[in-house]
Amino acid sequence: MTTALITHPDCLGHVNPPGHPERVERLQAIAAALEGEEFAYLVRVEAPLAEDAQILRAHPARYLASLAERLPERSFAALDADTFLCPGSLAAARRAAGAVVQGVDMVMGGEVRNAFCAVRPPGHHAETETPMGFCLLGNAVIGARHALEAHGLARVAIVDFDVHHGNGTQDLVWNDARILFASTQQMPLYPGTGAASERGAHGQIVNVPLPPGAGGAEFRAAFGAKVLPALEAHAPELVVISAGFDAHHRDPLANLNLREADFAWATAEICALADRHAAGRVVSTLEGGYDLGALAASVAAHVRVLMERGHG
Repeated sequence: MTTALITHPDCLGHVNPPGHPERVERLQAIAAALEGEEFAYLVRVEAPLAEDAQILRAHPARYLASLAERLPERSFAALDADTFLCPGSLAAARRAAGAVVQGVDMVMGGEVRNAFCAVRPPGHHAETETPMGFCLLGNAVIGARHALEAHGLARVAIVDFDVHHGNGTQDLVWNDARILFASTQQMPLYPGTGAASERGAHGQIVNVPLPPGAGGAEFRAAFGAKVLPALEAHAPELVVISAGFDAHHRDPLANLNLREADFAWATAEICALADRHAAGRVVSTLEGGYDLGALAASVAAHVRVLMERGHG
């Protein structure tokens, strides 16, 4: 048992306008960081294109059709102030969602113990019928629903430590008692959701807002007090991680002060819980992280822990 790294060159084909923080270089920096000798044992897999049936477990057909209709033949189409389509965007989005589906298939099939999906565009801001926050499809939810519907699981958890609240994930799972969504995020900050009072239709949403300036000690205390007990109570048979690394102290888009060691700690805690309840099954997918050096170092720390647990 080991760790899969799932990605695809099509994810480089989603191009945003010049100066946009969600840029092609993010994946290039991650790829370079994971080329070192210590990562030689990663099982490297190309992401498939998510099928319509898989995407439709999270989004209605009219939404998928609207994205296709708005896809430009050249240049960019603005969906909102920060979210754009270019000619390669939909292929990239389908690869990103397909990577999480592939990761679920691999961990459920016993091929690997866990997986990291190095993909873009990210997904956790994409609501049921609204693209936003650089996101087009709810990658983590598409993967979670695939685990429930195709593999017959009863309970899945999505854990999101991106600095921005995953409003899209919350919207997509609000009425689904099978999916626990546990999220830490800076508040106040875009997109403005994520208050502790937002609990979901079945009390299965756990939001843990952190104030600007909070660092590793505050993050670990909140994660340990709120996120881990909720996960323990839900006893998920698979954990999906929305792995955003923009809570790093060097990130330009927010004001938390985490270090690589904090992401590694959270990863280890999630993996330990997955060992207890889910035979170690964890699928992680990239969300935010916009300082290239901090992103590369944080992903390396995250994947290092996945590999250590994957060989456990």
